[in-house]
Amino acid sequence: MRRRKSVRNSRLRTAVTMTAVAAGSAGLVAGSLYVVHTEGRSGGQEARLAGDARAGRGKAAPTGQAATKAARIAGRLGDRTTGAYVDSAGRPVVTVTNATDAAAVRAAGAVPKMTRRSPATLRRVTGALRRSVSDIPGTGWAVDPATSRVTVWTDATVTGTRMAAVQRTARQMGAAVRMVRIPGSLHTLALGGDAIFGQGARCSLGFNVKRGGQDFFVTAGHCGNEVQNWAADQEGAEALGTTVESDFPGNDFALVQTEQGGAGQSAVNLYNGQAQEITEAGEAVVGQRVFRSGSTTGVHAGSVTATGATVNFAEGTVTGMIQTTVCAEPGDSGGPLFAGGTALGLTSGGSGDCRTGGVTFFQPVTEALQVFGAEIG
Repeated sequence: MRRRKSVRNSRLRTAVTMTAVAAGSAGLVAGSLYVVHTEGRSGGQEARLAGDARAGRGKAAPTGQAATKAARIAGRLGDRTTGAYVDSAGRPVVTVTNATDAAAVRAAGAVPKMTRRSPATLRRVTGALRRSVSDIPGTGWAVDPATSRVTVWTDATVTGTRMAAVQRTARQMGAAVRMVRIPGSLHTLALGGDAIFGQGARCSLGFNVKRGGQDFFVTAGHCGNEVQNWAADQEGAEALGTTVESDFPGNDFALVQTEQGGAGQSAVNLYNGQAQEITEAGEAVVGQRVFRSGSTTGVHAGSVTATGATVNFAEGTVTGMIQTTVCAEPGDSGGPLFAGGTALGLTSGGSGDCRTGGVTFFQPVTEALQVFGAEIG
């Protein structure tokens, strides 16, 4: 087990987030940002979850190991698999299309499962959805590797002719599509740890990274699009860094170059006086238990329900997202999704709150690091 550090001067350790929807507005909105109160709420549940995240109790450690194995094997198969997941027993499961791949998966220590529909068939389904539904905010989809179907979701703002259009496309796909209704409205959020501020907006710092020997941090692209100069305080007296690259929609990540000597090692605030050291980046897998730290709600846990998800915001479509059951509230966008010492994602958007639950989407951090040519600091 890795040594945990106390949270001192942790301003560049966790995630920056910004909410996208003002009270009363609807839909998947990313551009309407507002400043939220910065007090964290670190009650009993958050303290308990922080302990779980720190010690790897419950399913955190075993599912993390299984997820890593499943993601690695699925990556080797490429287009010959519809994906991988961790089952209810904590085993890594990888879908296959032939006996040769099944034997290879078994030899690598995972459970092979024959897919009911070919990867090519599911790609045709998602392609049809992309052509027909991408212009309808409040919708999205992802391949469910366990059922070999495409799950299509709509939020409460999708009604009337727009809902009819989604249902018409889904019917054309037949049994390959499963429709799901999400309560409330999907919108960009902020998940993470320490708050960062700029130009009237508040976000959360995702992870400290390095590029070419220099210090940077990553956060959400819908944050980076709006803010050029970041500070640790709302007044802007304590400068943190400058946005140098930002991508949203399409993706949702931004790179911020920190002030000289301003960044420490990458770690996540656990809101109990300690921090979880982050040492690597990895791929999320369906069924994996994950954690999220945020300045609004403290530490919360949940499970990955989809990867490679497409979400249609009012500002445009974001693809390749991680879908989870981890709750989030305004003031957390850009913040860190992690499992133990592994960085997984940056908070992008979702629906619901931490009282009633909800759905939250994360930008995979591995893609951001690859695009930026950076590594976990």
